[in-house]
Amino acid sequence: QVQLVESGGGLVQAGGSLRLSCAASGSIFRTAVMGWYRQVPGEQRELVATITTDGSTAYGDSVTGRFTVSRDNAKNTVDLQMNSLKPEDTAVYYCNYRFRRLVEYNYWGQGTQVTVSS
Repeated sequence: QVQLVESGGGLVQAGGSLRLSCAASGSIFRTAVMGWYRQVPGEQRELVATITTDGSTAYGDSVTGRFTVSRDNAKNTVDLQMNSLKPEDTAVYYCNYRFRRLVEYNYWGQGTQVTVSS
């Protein structure tokens, strides 16, 4: 089992910045992909950003150029720096940890609310 603890959500005005952090503990798998997804009520969870152990990143189209994902492999943490926030970024943000070992293992944090006011 892997436990994920998120922090850093909150309320911010449009154009502002927030930083989310997520710490993984438990059965850590060194080649796990870590990242962030978000979800608005009534909609599907969508990709925000992911990062591999060697630093390769992937971003959702709507956040490219504004958000930056980073990780500390020694501490098993992943951060999301969110700049130039827009009201449409309002969502619950979920930390994700996944790896494959014969089958795929997929873990989620409890979610942290990000609200961007106009």
